[in-house]
Amino acid sequence: MAAEGGYVTRDELLAKWQGKRIQVLDRGGVQLLDVMGSDCAIVQSARVSFGKELDEANRRDARRLIRYMVRHQHGTPFESCEIKLWVHLPIFVERQWARHRTAHWNELSARYTELPEEFYIPEPEQVCYQSDSNKQGRSGPLGERECIEVRETMRETFGAAFAGYRYMLGVGVAKETARLGLPVATYTTKVWKVDLRNLLGFLALRLDEHSQWEIRQYAEAIAGIVRDWVPLTWEAFEDFVLGARTFSRQEVLALQQALTLDDGKVRGWLFAHPPEQSGRENAAFLRLLGMDADPDAEFP
Repeated sequence: MAAEGGYVTRDELLAKWQGKRIQVLDRGGVQLLDVMGSDCAIVQSARVSFGKELDEANRRDARRLIRYMVRHQHGTPFESCEIKLWVHLPIFVERQWARHRTAHWNELSARYTELPEEFYIPEPEQVCYQSDSNKQGRSGPLGERECIEVRETMRETFGAAFAGYRYMLGVGVAKETARLGLPVATYTTKVWKVDLRNLLGFLALRLDEHSQWEIRQYAEAIAGIVRDWVPLTWEAFEDFVLGARTFSRQEVLALQQALTLDDGKVRGWLFAHPPEQSGRENAAFLRLLGMDADPDAEFP
């Protein structure tokens, strides 16, 4: 799908994704509406800071620059890319999503529109006990019989709420008042526009295993589009954000001791893997640990 030079163009991305609705949960979905920018646009935006020409960037140099910016959190150039998505989701997921306030969106308004009878019923494996160790999380699933009863209770409760909603609309109650008894499992729809910098921030939080399962399914659907849209950025994001870990001061000291030989040299096996990490990135790793490193050193 990549264009000449390895970059993905807007037309190529839309040809693959526009009009394709990714199903999420039982009734939800995500659909790409439009994008602006690419990996190339990010590099061009960054080079403006150095007064360099806006020429087509060499792919190898682009990969190096993008990885540097992601690793060192130079986020402004990523704001030159934007994406617009159609999203159909339960209200309780939208309330979590709305916490990410660095985006623009318009949501279906129940003040103007009668809501269809659509509500989310979790699959049996997602009907779980409350976790004893995590106040906002779930643990293992309920037994089969209990799960059937719980899901049926949800259907009856939500169905009754919609019956009351339709009754109130039928006798002339204003839509903005009739909606008050609807459950947060009710589906809503929005158009969400966000720049790439803040989209990656959203994905960093919502792809995490500690994020609520339902919103994580939406994040995974969006991640599939982003992976195709900006592959160089996505590679760096996986390496330096999704796959990264932070360490306490005590843990850093333990790493320094483990990686240093008696003569003060770094253990030779340290940089044998992974082969895709450059010498400069290896040197940056040592500096993160407070250890001396020559940025031009040749590492295995």
